[in-house]
Amino acid sequence: MSRIGVFVCHCGTNISATVDCPGVAETLSHVPGVVHSVDYKYMCSDPGQTMIKDAIKEHKLDGVVVSACSPHMHEPTFRRACAEAGLNPYLCEMANLREHCSWVHDKEEATTVKAIDLVRKMVEKVKKNQPLYSIKVPVTKTALVLGGGIAGIQAALDIANAGHKVVMVERDPSIGGHMSQLSETFPTLDCSQCILTPRMVEVAQHPNITLHTYSELESLEGFIGNFKVKIRKKARCVDEKLCTGCGLCSQKCPTKKNLSEFNEGLGYRPAIYSPFPQAVPNKPVIDKTQCTFFLKGKCKVCEKVCPTKAIRYDQEDQILDIDIGAIVLATGFKVLQPDFFPEYGYGKYKDVIQGLQFERLASASGPTSGEMKRPSDGKEPETVVFVACAGSRDEAKGLPYCSKICCMYTAKHAMLYKHKVHHGNAYVFYMDIRSGGKMYDEFVRRAIEEDGVKYIRGRVSTIYEEDGKLIVKGADTLLGHQTVEIKADMVVLASAAVANDGAEELAQKLHVSYDPYHFFAEAHPKLRPVETNTAGIFLAGACQAPRDIPETVSQASGAASKVAALFSQSELTREPIIAVVNRTAPPLHSTCTGCALCVPACPYQAIEMEDIKNRDGKVVKRAAKINPGLCQGCGTCVALCRVKAIDLQGFSNEQIFAELMAL
Repeated sequence: MSRIGVFVCHCGTNISATVDCPGVAETLSHVPGVVHSVDYKYMCSDPGQTMIKDAIKEHKLDGVVVSACSPHMHEPTFRRACAEAGLNPYLCEMANLREHCSWVHDKEEATTVKAIDLVRKMVEKVKKNQPLYSIKVPVTKTALVLGGGIAGIQAALDIANAGHKVVMVERDPSIGGHMSQLSETFPTLDCSQCILTPRMVEVAQHPNITLHTYSELESLEGFIGNFKVKIRKKARCVDEKLCTGCGLCSQKCPTKKNLSEFNEGLGYRPAIYSPFPQAVPNKPVIDKTQCTFFLKGKCKVCEKVCPTKAIRYDQEDQILDIDIGAIVLATGFKVLQPDFFPEYGYGKYKDVIQGLQFERLASASGPTSGEMKRPSDGKEPETVVFVACAGSRDEAKGLPYCSKICCMYTAKHAMLYKHKVHHGNAYVFYMDIRSGGKMYDEFVRRAIEEDGVKYIRGRVSTIYEEDGKLIVKGADTLLGHQTVEIKADMVVLASAAVANDGAEELAQKLHVSYDPYHFFAEAHPKLRPVETNTAGIFLAGACQAPRDIPETVSQASGAASKVAALFSQSELTREPIIAVVNRTAPPLHSTCTGCALCVPACPYQAIEMEDIKNRDGKVVKRAAKINPGLCQGCGTCVALCRVKAIDLQGFSNEQIFAELMAL
């Protein structure tokens, strides 16, 4: 005979405002199997939990139903309380009287009747519950950090400083990401490289970090604590052990007319190159698409001049197999190329550039050595127009979201321009100014009030060239002017931050979710902001959504702390809410027919087929086998199985039918 306790929470007035909580407790006390039923104002409080613990011991309860708010919020709280009282935590269930009843109905008798029904069906479910026990999974204490920007660097250093091994993978020849391209950073206007370079060097020299640049993730298998990854280390055609980074090969390379990716196409680089002077590792890579030897079979100048004989034209890609316990995704973002907007003339007019190109013009390591020169003729621009929201918040273009950083870096760009060209005119077209952050709004005010940047509230409709000038046409909605026309020498577009190339493909390799714009999706926007729906994979930085450097660093440290917590024990304890195949003894009694339809349907690749043998060792049938470490308890296989050979622990068919019959 079941001995069940029912505990009805008022949740302050969240529930009791529309539900007669004492009446619910009184009615449930007469339900067969219920031996104790009470109500209390705050059941999740310490006195409320103590009430549950005492009732379990006093009334020898073998099941508990807490009628309160969402199980997502407090189910672990109440199950922990039951466990402390000696009751298996999975013999505790919650009836959601807040979201499912009180918040969606007015105060009337029918609301209380519905609340009684919700509790009663959970009572019947608890009667069918079986004790479940946590799953123990061994943990490989090595983390994989995908991406070598500031997010990846911060996460890798935090994990490594906690005493754990880290493998960092970056697809470019050097770590540093977009931050290495910046001239100065807001709101302090300190040198980006001065902040970043020491950390880049620390990553390369840290004894707990193994750095693989010019590499990409090839495949992923396994589950939290026990991932197996394949890394493709692309051929640099340079022996990294022999190369000293002297740069002689780059200086002597006769092929120098290749557009520099680091300088956003505003400068040139040779066919064998390091991306920038502070690159880590400072080892060159040969661009096979531009190298004369790979195109025509001639040249080999770099091989002839290399003092250490480090050039390896026959070098091939390597596949590295690595065991990993957790993964931090820090693959960053890219800037939307403004040729997406033909009305702005990007690509047609050389002096219409995007924000990162302006950063390179302003940088001392850029193509103009920090002198403000426009790309078309190298002249100093007298008038520069900055266009905010070039792509962002534009539903017509399919990008309705705010890119978050544009308002701030536009103010910074205008300020940098005024610092370099004191007599110049800087105009900013904006929709509204979003400067939420410590000292951010003051920074924008400084650009307007101290540096004399002229802000015009309105959107730019078109940009065209006339008599050597760029004619920028827009509107000033603040002053009520229908049309504003400015003759500019250069136009800088604050183009949208978008997901990196290959983000969708990478998400599918890792089995993590992504949003309609291909940014990686977090498990919960408030309670699990750095976790993904795949256990053991965490998010850091702008691969999740556009964000600035301080927020990126904070999130990277948050992801690193999650990894450190995961690695703090030799075994991982997981909830046992997983799918199981009814493999009763002897195994031949399993109703699984071996159709294998569940194998491709599983989104976590947790199901495989195995041979069932008789006592003589002969294979007599095949049946599904579920890996408890991989299964996330989604129930897809349960719904798909045609012979009902799979059940979900904690949500079995018997339990669900009991709930339905109670209603």
